[in-house]
Amino acid sequence: MKSKTTSGVLGILLGGFGAHKFYLGKTGKGVLYLLTSWTGVPGIIGLIEGIQYLTMDEDKFNEKFNN
Repeated sequence: MKSKTTSGVLGILLGGFGAHKFYLGKTGKGVLYLLTSWTGVPGIIGLIEGIQYLTMDEDKFNEKFNN
């Protein structure tokens, strides 16, 4: 079972490398983040997604990522 706290922290701290995507099982998106990490854009998106995960309702997070 995936943790929304772990996902959020990975998104904020290591989102530029796609760590949160790999953790959530979204390997394709994780590779895309990793390949484009030099642009800085994945870092900004990872920060935003990390905050979204942390503020997301627990039930909604489980429905989306823990099927």
